[in-house]
Amino acid sequence: MRIDIEDLHVAYGGRTVVAGAHLVAAEGEITGLVGPNGSGKSTLLRTVYRHLKPVSGRVLLDGSDLRELAPARSARHVAALPQERGSDFELTVREVVAMGRTPYKRAFAGEDAADRDIVARALADVGMDGYAGRRFTALSGGERQRVLLARAFAQNPDVLVLDEPTNHLDVRHQVELLALLRAQRRTTLVSLHDLNAAASVCDRLHVLHDGAVVASGPPREVLTPALLAEVFGVRAAVADHPLTGDPLIAFDHRAPAAHPRR
Repeated sequence: MRIDIEDLHVAYGGRTVVAGAHLVAAEGEITGLVGPNGSGKSTLLRTVYRHLKPVSGRVLLDGSDLRELAPARSARHVAALPQERGSDFELTVREVVAMGRTPYKRAFAGEDAADRDIVARALADVGMDGYAGRRFTALSGGERQRVLLARAFAQNPDVLVLDEPTNHLDVRHQVELLALLRAQRRTTLVSLHDLNAAASVCDRLHVLHDGAVVASGPPREVLTPALLAEVFGVRAAVADHPLTGDPLIAFDHRAPAAHPRR
């Protein structure tokens, strides 16, 4: 399934945060959102997974307006890993991941063998199968992150919406997570601060600035020195990664920061 965002306007607190965004997350591809802090990335993603209601515009799932779907049906298609990740679950790791099966269950229905297999596989995918009986509240930030990603996998969605999924993860688990997303080949809409990670894992990037999409396309076409200077206010060179051939951004950490455009 694909996601189309058409002329999306989102506001809260009396302020427009996303202003007329158009973008596509194609079926089976990883689509990245990048941009400076406050550019509207999280707000746009919250609208996709229905945490926020747009002022105008639409989020389409294979041509159907997501807001017209019943919540349970929408949850079977779209799973989210938001930034506001609760840490007050008085549940075991396995119980947290099993929450991903809720959209498929009738009220008070118990687990079946298929549910148990899906939960076990999701835990194994994120390397947390040895933690199933641990309390969620006893985990580190990075461990909680992987458990919540497993919960999204257990939802078995067509579309993943991930807001900074590599936050709190060490380098090894960042690499493993991004490799896992590539291997899954689900339609994925993900925001990332790390531009080199975005260049490596994403098939297409949309650059947000002040709530608007200012550039879209494959990472090599989008992440140019001129755009990095104009949008992010940094001096950088773009080369080929010696191991993968992906675009590799080298930042000049000695140069004074420029002011991005307004």
